[in-house]
Amino acid sequence: MTSTASAKKDSAGGLFARYVSQNILGMLGLSAYVLADTFFISLAQGADGITALNLVLPLYSLIFAIGSMIGVGSATRFKIYRARGDQEADYYFSNAIIFAVIFGLIFSLAGLFFPGPIVRLLGGTENIVAIGIPYTRIFMLFGPFFMMNYICNAFVRNDGNPSLAMTATFSSSIFNIVMDYVLMFPLKMGMPGAALATAFSPIVGIGICCIHLFSKKNSVRFRLQLPSLRRLGRACQLGVAAFMGEISSGVTTMVFNFLILGLTGNTGIAAYGVVANVALVATAVFNGISQGSQPLLSDYYGKNDGKSVQKILRLSIITGIAAAVLIILVTNLIPDVIVAVFNSENNSEMASYAVFGVQLYFTGFLFAGFNIIGTGFLSATESAAWAFITSVLRGFVAISLCALLLSALFGMTGVWLAFPVAEFITAVLMVIAIAQNVRKMRIK
Repeated sequence: MTSTASAKKDSAGGLFARYVSQNILGMLGLSAYVLADTFFISLAQGADGITALNLVLPLYSLIFAIGSMIGVGSATRFKIYRARGDQEADYYFSNAIIFAVIFGLIFSLAGLFFPGPIVRLLGGTENIVAIGIPYTRIFMLFGPFFMMNYICNAFVRNDGNPSLAMTATFSSSIFNIVMDYVLMFPLKMGMPGAALATAFSPIVGIGICCIHLFSKKNSVRFRLQLPSLRRLGRACQLGVAAFMGEISSGVTTMVFNFLILGLTGNTGIAAYGVVANVALVATAVFNGISQGSQPLLSDYYGKNDGKSVQKILRLSIITGIAAAVLIILVTNLIPDVIVAVFNSENNSEMASYAVFGVQLYFTGFLFAGFNIIGTGFLSATESAAWAFITSVLRGFVAISLCALLLSALFGMTGVWLAFPVAEFITAVLMVIAIAQNVRKMRIK
C-alpha cells in the first residue's frame, strides 16, 4: 500500500515537472514575440511607435482572453468528463471552434471598418492614430485565428501531448520574431510588417497542433453540431481564470494609459509600454505554471484523487514563489539594462520613468504569481464561483481602484505601486478561497 502511494506521488510530481516546464517554455515563447514587436518597433518608429503599440495592447489582451476562456474552459470540461468516462467530453472542442469563429469575426469587422476610431478611443493623438491604424486593422482581421490557436493548443495539452503544445507555441513565436525583422527592415514595411508577422503566427501554431489532432493518439472529437450556449457557458465558468489572466494586463494597460497621459503625456506612456511589455514575460511564467498544472488538477479531481490534487497545488505554489523571487531580483538589479534595450532614441526622460517603474511594479509579482496559480487551481477543480470572484477582483476592481487612488495621492509613483497593492489585496482573499476549496475536497 505504501509503495503504491509513493509511486503515485512520484508520478504526480514527475507529470507536474513535465507539463509545467513545457508550458512555461511555450508561454515564454508566446510573450517573446510581443517583446520582439516592441524592440523592432522601437528601432523603426521610436517612442511614438511604442506608444501606438501600447495603446492597442488591450485589444490583444481582449482577443487572447476570449480565446483563452473558451479554449482553456472547454478543454478543462473535456478533461474532467473524459476522466469520468462521460461522452459529453466529445462535444466541447467543436463547440469551442464554432464560437471562436463567431467572436473572432466581430473583431475582424471592427478592425476592417473602424481602426481609427478604435485607436482614438484608446487615447491616441492624431500622430499616434496615423501610426496605429494599419497595425490595428491587420492584426484584428486575424482575430478568429488567434482564438482558434488558443483552443487547439489547450485541447492538445489536455489530451496528453504537452510537448507538441509547447512546440506549437514556441514555433509560432519564432516565426513571428523572424518575420518581424524580415518585413520591417529588409522589406521596409514598418508597422504594417510587424502586424502581418503577428497575424500569421497563430496559423503556424494551429498547423502544428493539427499533427496531434489528426493522429491516431488523438481522443479529441470534432462533432458537427449547432453551437450550444449551454456548453459555452459551462466552459466559460471554468475558463474565467484564464480570461482574467489575459485581460488583467489589458485592463491595467488601458487604465494606466489614461492616467499616465494626464500625468506625463506620451513619454510616460512609452515608459509604461516598456514596463508592460516586459511584465508580459513575467506573467507568462505564472500562466505557464497555472495552465501546465491544469490538466493534471482536472484529471485527479475528476477521479476524486484529493491527495494528488493537493500535491500538484503545493508544487505549483512553491514553483511560483521561486519564480517570483527570481523575477524581482533580476528586475531590481538591472532595470537600466532592461529599459535600454527598448530605448533606441536614448530618451533620458523616458528611461528615468521606466527604470523607476520596473523596480516598483515588479515587486507585485510575488502576489500576482500566487493569484494566477490560485485562480487556475479554483477553475480546474470546478470552484467556479471563487474563481470568478477572485479573478474579477484581481483583473478589474482592485487594480482600477488602486491606480485611481494612488496616482491621485503620489503621481507616477502611485501608478507604479497600484499593481503590487492590488495583487496583495487579492492574495488575502485567495488564501481564503483555496483553503475552503481544499477543505471541501477533504470532506469528499
